[in-house]
Amino acid sequence: MTHHLAEQIPEIYERYALEWDTDRNNNTWNDKGWHDRFVTCLPGGATVLDLGCGSGMPVAHYLVQHGFRVTGVDTSPTLIALCRKRLPDQEWVVSAMQSVALHRRFDGILGWDSFFFLTHEEQRTMFKVFAAHAAPSAFLMFNTGPAHGEAIGTYRGEALYHASLASAEYQLLLDQSGFEVLEHVVEDPTAGGRTVWLARSRRQACSSTSKPD
Repeated sequence: MTHHLAEQIPEIYERYALEWDTDRNNNTWNDKGWHDRFVTCLPGGATVLDLGCGSGMPVAHYLVQHGFRVTGVDTSPTLIALCRKRLPDQEWVVSAMQSVALHRRFDGILGWDSFFFLTHEEQRTMFKVFAAHAAPSAFLMFNTGPAHGEAIGTYRGEALYHASLASAEYQLLLDQSGFEVLEHVVEDPTAGGRTVWLARSRRQACSSTSKPD
């Protein structure tokens, strides 16, 4: 069983928070094209829920530069402290993404380079979290593995658990949660080989009718 490795992910990211922040900012931002795509989807002044926000660099910072209001969620207190220092006007929450319940909805939701650290069952439950936080016509973007399975990577000598469901199951979960798939690219060579999902909520805003004077 590898689930004990999944349980260690928050501890590893807290232990190496400063090193990870340095590495993330020193590496080439080879997935920026997808974040550009996400930005173009959102209306001006949009609210974004960034699940697994890390240190806020470069993604949350980029969203704020475009005038969006970001609420970032991460399990690491040290990474959230960096977010608060760098982007003090935004909202930062220490929490596991699968248990977050903010009781409000967002125009955009991200689960970038974070969603795949969850076990298969945790990933399935996340679609309820996505749906509960999605405003009408909200955009959702996350990345996964290319096929059903588990894999163990490494970071600074530590084993890093990854998991993925099958594409067909992601399609089904998105549909059942009220999202339609806009784009799905498997192992995108322009984004470091990431497998990406971009979806939109089918939920529409309630129309209002004006009453005659």
